[in-house]
Amino acid sequence: MNIYKDFRDGEKIGAIAKAIEKSLKRPLNIMEICGGHTHVIMRYGINQILPDSLRFLHGPGCPVCVMPKERIDHAIALSRTDNTILSTLGDMMRVPGSEGSLLEERARGGDIRMVYSPLDALRIARENPDKRVVYFAIGFETTAPLTAAVIEQSINDGLKNVYFHINHVLVPPALLAIMNSEDVRIDAFIAPGHVSTITGMGIYMEIVKRYHVPIVIAGFEPVDILQSIVMILEQIEKDSPSVEIQYTRAVRPEGNPRARKLVEKYFTVRDHFRWRGFGDIPESGLRLQDEYAAIDAEKVFAENLPHKKIDDHKLCLCGEILRGKSRPSDCRVFGNACTPKHPIGACMVSSEGACHAYYTYRRI
Repeated sequence: MNIYKDFRDGEKIGAIAKAIEKSLKRPLNIMEICGGHTHVIMRYGINQILPDSLRFLHGPGCPVCVMPKERIDHAIALSRTDNTILSTLGDMMRVPGSEGSLLEERARGGDIRMVYSPLDALRIARENPDKRVVYFAIGFETTAPLTAAVIEQSINDGLKNVYFHINHVLVPPALLAIMNSEDVRIDAFIAPGHVSTITGMGIYMEIVKRYHVPIVIAGFEPVDILQSIVMILEQIEKDSPSVEIQYTRAVRPEGNPRARKLVEKYFTVRDHFRWRGFGDIPESGLRLQDEYAAIDAEKVFAENLPHKKIDDHKLCLCGEILRGKSRPSDCRVFGNACTPKHPIGACMVSSEGACHAYYTYRRI
């Protein structure tokens, strides 16, 4: 397999784009759910080589982008707790909460460690046995198995000073929330490849059955995206919506049962979770099983955590962008007051955010 010959070849891309233009019979709104897909679309100009009647909408495909301010405030509060080290992944460092970001809090003296892997939290705990180390976990179904594996490792190693603040969220409930919205029309979804390597294709079946929309699980190269659109158009032409896998080199229909089993061992579904731009979505997040309450930071540090719900900046359209109602270019502060170096909204912070993609590739 040659990534440039098979997936980035200009002639192949052009031929598929012409086939799409020929097959497109009516205007379509296609939502990609993964920030990685958004960046491929913008980086390679896929939105520019296809007809204007095929409109890409950018969904909640970035776990950092959907994290509400109050969860960031939790992280800041934990970092201010005596004798505590907070650890989290890099993208979370710059997401604004109501009192600034974790990066700003670290500059004020907070012991906040950016880690490249959740396993680093265990290393920090071993090196600091007199400190309490909290790992602030984020991500969709993709990263939940890794967090679960780290929890299992910490238990097996007998570490008593490691705690977990769980912020893993689930894709299907967010898609249901979008489809139930009255002001957004979605004709098809390009589903996330990385999530689907864990979950398989079954998690999307209810959406197809309930709303009669095609869903294609796609890879992360230009040809992957274009082939997925061809598959969507074929489903529409036959009036036979289904879940299909374009990304067959990585995704199996059943996903990864071993990873899912590990997740089920340590996590259970929350009654609800508040998403940035969406509000509370029922059964859309994970939490630790009750039997692991002793390492659950939300319970151990409950008296230190704020519980006020906080809305985004009034000028920020991140919530509307995540729901497919607006594009980054519709935002008044995009590219001037809000940039990757000085973000107002989470969609500009994360490298997978839609605003970040538009800002990065808008001059290409």
